Amino acid sequence: MREIIPIYIQIADQLREKILQGVFGAGEQLPTETNLAQQFRVNRHTIRQAIGLLKNEGWIRVERGRGTFVAARTIRYPIGKRVRYTQTLKAQGWQAQFELLRILEISADIAISKGLEIGFGERVALVERLGFANDQPISVSSGYFPLKRFPDFFEPSHLQILETEKSISRFLYQVYGCDHIRRSTAVSARLVQPQDAILLQLSDNQPILLAESVNVDQGGNVIEYGVTRFRGDRMELFFQNDLTQYH
Repeated sequence: MREIIPIYIQIADQLREKILQGVFGAGEQLPTETNLAQQFRVNRHTIRQAIGLLKNEGWIRVERGRGTFVAARTIRYPIGKRVRYTQTLKAQGWQAQFELLRILEISADIAISKGLEIGFGERVALVERLGFANDQPISVSSGYFPLKRFPDFFEPSHLQILETEKSISRFLYQVYGCDHIRRSTAVSARLVQPQDAILLQLSDNQPILLAESVNVDQGGNVIEYGVTRFRGDRMELFFQNDLTQYH
């Protein structure tokens, strides 16, 4: 006896095939429930079942008040000893790019002073960057560097190197001979802040992954406290147990 496949599964199969064929590209909005119901000649409840199935499978995401969108391919980012953002994305077929948002001198607040192991109010350099994967924004990072350790951080020639390289690791090595080693990272989930939502092209109710890192040089001295906000729908963070590949 031939098995009868429920209509909503048949609809989900057709929509999934269109996504695989590129008819609906990553980030593209799907037709409304009403339009899909008319297209497949079913009621909206059946469409909701099909949408729910595709959402559970990770093919689409539903944004309240905006609609249904094709989910982008997830990027797996290992939290290991070395800070190797660009190489990690390249290995997965993504082109990593950075846009420098701002570079300025500020006073360390409680979180920054704790992360850098310096006194409250000491002067630090803030470098904020917007990270991209294939021209799509995926992260906003704020790096704090102790000016007691890097007193000439804001020299024009140094800033020129930072703006050209757009890599913190290469900048630190080229200018100061510093290695850039991750000592610790704490990851948590939260809703995106309004300013980051604009930069990351997210709605206000979307989740992000917040990674707070303390990075040291080859002598074990703290050189950076970093706070990175990743798009929760694009990034998968995991802790790398075997760190030999980062040496």
